Formats: sequence, structure tokens, C-alpha cells
Amino acid sequence: MILGLTLFALVLLAALWLVLQPLRGGMPTDPDAPERHRLTAERDRLYAELSHLTDESRRPDLERRAALILRALDALPAAPPPRERGRRTRAAALAGLAVAALVTVAGAVTFVPRWQLASLGADEVQDVRDVLALPGLRRKAETTGEGAAYLAWGRAAFDSARYAQAVTAYGNALKLDPRQPEALRRLGILLLTRGEQTGQTGAQPTPEDARQAFLLIRTAAQLAPKEPESQLLLGFALARFGQDADALTALERYRTLDPKGRDADDLITSLHARQNESDPGLRVYAANCASCHGPNGGGGLGPNLRVATLSREALENVIVNGKGAMPASPNLKPEELNALLDVLERWQKEGE
Repeated sequence: MILGLTLFALVLLAALWLVLQPLRGGMPTDPDAPERHRLTAERDRLYAELSHLTDESRRPDLERRAALILRALDALPAAPPPRERGRRTRAAALAGLAVAALVTVAGAVTFVPRWQLASLGADEVQDVRDVLALPGLRRKAETTGEGAAYLAWGRAAFDSARYAQAVTAYGNALKLDPRQPEALRRLGILLLTRGEQTGQTGAQPTPEDARQAFLLIRTAAQLAPKEPESQLLLGFALARFGQDADALTALERYRTLDPKGRDADDLITSLHARQNESDPGLRVYAANCASCHGPNGGGGLGPNLRVATLSREALENVIVNGKGAMPASPNLKPEELNALLDVLERWQKEGE
């Protein structure tokens, strides 16, 4: 950044020097100008007198005097040509101005945007770049008709919240490849949240739109189960349809596939809170077990409880007395312990 600013300043200074340098000298001076002017005037006077001479006896004297004037003029140093020098000065000044203009334009399209983007976060910078790239990506897609070009256009439009363009781009991509996972799931989520995109908070899709949206998202997850976004959007869609347990499973897969991803955190918290309100066993699990075994029993620091094969009695023994690194929980009330055991047994039956 500092190097860029330094280079920009140096180029600007060079351009200013080019503009001002020709103008500093001004017009060239002629120290012999007064004498040159006097001799020229005398020469012109003698020529005029000779041209209108009526007394021929005076001609030799006038011609002699004119010859002396011409010799005196020839003896003076040559006068600088003011018109030619002026043209050169103007040309140099105009050239300098052109350079300065080019530098300004170059700065406008290179340095200045970087200064503006420097105050933005990484996601905001990417949004700005996506918006700026949209016209070019659209032209390329419409010109080439290639699936990859439509995907690039759709991706930039989706990421910069230009959803109408995203629908068009992804729709064209699906015409070329009906099994394209990214286009399927993103069109599905756009269809499912169409009301929210237009500012209609709380608006619900029609049953047909909801069914079609879920079909698109689920198909994408089946085609690309190891792509984090497939599981993320599947979890979101399942949560919208009230299938909280399945939604949590998909969101946990998303976290496994993208450990640094934070897009599901709020939804997972909300789903657990919703589950805990109606299931006392989940409340006990969230308070005592989730930090090690994961919010949905899928494992973390501790093992995956969904693939365990322990009996109810064995589970109770481990919970109450602890085992290995797992601490004991002897203070659980009987009803809390039974509710927790019900959840663990249910998870073992469901599996992963």
C-alpha cells in the first residue's frame, strides 16, 4: 500500500514537472532587440525613399547608407524565432498535460479504488468486486453460452445479492447441465426465500414453490454431499419445514466439512433452543454433554454417541460414574437422568 502511494506521488510530480518546465523559461529574451529595431526601421525608411526617388543624384548616397545598415543588421546575433519557440513550448505543455491526464485516469482505476477498499472488510471488498465484475461476466456468458461462464456470472450475482441476475444465470446453467449442484441448490434457496428478497419479511412461499425449492436443494445435496454449501442449505431448508432433527444433522455435516464455517451457528443455536423447549432430555444433554459430544450427539472432543451400542444400564453407569476422561455426573435428578437416557437411546437407534 505504501509503495503504491509512493509510486503514485512520484508519477504525479513527474507529470507536473513536464507541464511547468516549458513554461518557466517564458519567451526567449533578445538583448539586441532595441538596436535591431532601430536598424530595421532605418533600413525600411531608406528602401522607401529609394523606391520613390526623383533625384537620381542622391541614389548612390542612399544605396551606400542602406548597405551599411544591412551590414550592421548582419553583424547582430540572430534573433530567436519567437513563433517557433512558442509552438514548442505549447506542444511540450500539452504533452505534459496529456501525461498528467493519463496518470489521473490510471490512478482512478487502480490506486483510488484500492484506497476506498482498504476501509472495508474482506467480505465487503469481495461484494464490491463481484458487483463490478457482473457486466463483464454477463457479457461473457451470453456471448460464449458456456456453462462455466453462466456459473461464474450466477456466483458473482448471488454473492452480491443481485438475485434476479443469479436466477437468470443459474437457470441457463441448468439448461446446459440439469445436474449442476451449485445451480440447483442456489436456485432452490432463492425460490424458498423469494419473499424475503423483496423485503416481505415473514412472507412464506406457496406450497408448490416450497415443494419445488426443497426438491432442488435435496437433489443438490444428493449429487454433491461433500460440498459444505449443499449441507448448509439442506439444513436451512429442513429447518424451514420444521424437520429440526434432520436439519441439525445436515448442519453438523456442514460443520464437519467446513470446520471454519460459521454460517450455521445461529441456526443451530436456534434449533437446539427450540428442541430443548419441548424435550427435557435435550435440555439436560445441552447443559451437560453437548460441549464434548457435539450439539446433536455427532461427536467432538468426545465420541459420536449416535454410533454407540451401549445398553441403557451401561449408559447410565458411564453418566453417573464417569469413564476415562469423561467426568461423572452423580447429581442428576432421576427424572433428568431418565430423560437423557431416552435421548441417547433414540439417537443410537437413528444412527448417523
